[in-house]
Amino acid sequence: MTFADLGTDLHDVTFTVVDLETTGANSAQGDITEIGAVKSRGGEIIGEFQTLVRPTRSVISPFVERLTGITNSMVATAPELASVIPMFLEFAHGSILVAHNAGFDVGFLKEACARLDYPWPGYEVVDTVRLARLCVTRQEVRNHKLGTLATFFNVPTPPTHRALDDARATHHILQSMFELFGAVGVTTFEDLQGLKQQGWKVRQSKKHLAHDVPHAPGVYMFVDGADRVLYVGSSRDMRSRVTSYFNAAESRGRMAEMVTAAQSIRVIVCPTELEARVREVRLIDELQPPYNRLSKGASRETWLKLTNEKYPRLSIVRTPPSQQDLALGPFRKNASARAAKDLLERIYPLKRCTAKPERADFRPCPAGEMGKCGGPCSGITRSEDYVRGIAPVVALLEGTPQAFVGHTMTHLKQLAVQERYEEAATARDVAISVLRAGSRGEQNGSVEKNEHLAAAMVTDHGFDVAIIRRGLLGATEHVPWGTNLQDVSRSLGLTAAQYPHNYRGLAEERSLISTWLFSDGVTLLDLETPISQPTNGYQRALSDSALGAPKILRRTDHRV
Repeated sequence: MTFADLGTDLHDVTFTVVDLETTGANSAQGDITEIGAVKSRGGEIIGEFQTLVRPTRSVISPFVERLTGITNSMVATAPELASVIPMFLEFAHGSILVAHNAGFDVGFLKEACARLDYPWPGYEVVDTVRLARLCVTRQEVRNHKLGTLATFFNVPTPPTHRALDDARATHHILQSMFELFGAVGVTTFEDLQGLKQQGWKVRQSKKHLAHDVPHAPGVYMFVDGADRVLYVGSSRDMRSRVTSYFNAAESRGRMAEMVTAAQSIRVIVCPTELEARVREVRLIDELQPPYNRLSKGASRETWLKLTNEKYPRLSIVRTPPSQQDLALGPFRKNASARAAKDLLERIYPLKRCTAKPERADFRPCPAGEMGKCGGPCSGITRSEDYVRGIAPVVALLEGTPQAFVGHTMTHLKQLAVQERYEEAATARDVAISVLRAGSRGEQNGSVEKNEHLAAAMVTDHGFDVAIIRRGLLGATEHVPWGTNLQDVSRSLGLTAAQYPHNYRGLAEERSLISTWLFSDGVTLLDLETPISQPTNGYQRALSDSALGAPKILRRTDHRV
């Protein structure tokens, strides 16, 4: 089997979720009145598109006005479809189109392109209705309409029959379904497209294995007849999650094979979802279950590190850097770190090769002769001049990314002037991943400084209280409303796990903990060193710059 056979990880696929509002259901006669779209990669939104559209062949009926809130007066001054379609096609370029009942939305878009003499780009299309019918049964929902699924998946932005709101809701539903499919091994785009009701009878025959699994947070393990753990997963509701293994489809039969081999399901009930997720990470690392993806776990995380040489260069490392190292990360995938390294080496005159300029037989490397390797290979012989040229890279790795953002924007504009729009869009996404990796590093570092930290997250029925030791989980407890949280944290701290001072644990666990601590609804109860992110750091750059802030593209915005 080759790496190509494994398919494209869903985390690496760019999706554009689109929703249209129209004057009617017939694309040959009706008009588009609004387009809303959400572009994402790895579950993170990287752009939004929204505009009203002035209809030219029909008017908005009173029924549609009541349904959507869009009136004829609202669209009277809106741009016509002829100016909107090229902007949308540019926005969605290079991505997978997603829609709820995709035949409707894609049908209108195809008809619009044909009418305006634009070639249809031939997008691959994902229909969330089809996916929902595979992973959410009629015993769980009465139908698979957008509003029903939004309620089922607790979508924070419910659909309103306005295009952008509905696209945001569909995006949330899509990501929620990815979690369900991921639990049964569907982790690539090829898996997703090949889903069908294969192996249904096999899964149904094993459904009794879930009967004793409780509706509680925890870790579940599928175990074979030799008492070997085949697969480890976690959920805030183990019963619902485990049941999904017998309802969802798996095109390769991989999970059907696992379910067939399983003879029992072993569970570890946890007081909180956070503890369940941490235990899952630890057990996968310890047991290496054959049906868990080998890429899952701490080994996936990488860092970009500046080497300690006369002419420093960037190196991709898997070992967490020390506080003395100049490094950026963690990146969740090695491919993301490689893309970031490539972008920085294109923007700045960084030395790429390992040639030693102090050697008597030194010669510029082939890349240097083509102007693609900085330092001595491109004629910069004084190390002081070289270090001065890469000062923005040093600043970026030290946590001050403003110069990098400015230079990246200049690079994007140059690509746009040359009409290299696809390269510009890719470079922008890579720059965002650089800032996100830096932000994760800021969070992790801030948390790991605390020998003892107590925090509580509000839940539907009370609070999840956690004790954190230098970025690793010490203990958790769920308590009802009205409980004195300070008393709980003090007593929990007495029995929480202690770790040797030089023990770093798993990188994925530390990332889980820091992400949880910086989540909405978390209150800090006790800590030694304040956890925060610098005012001029990566997260601020993401929020403030045109690079990182998800932006609604309108007809006057031609930004790539």
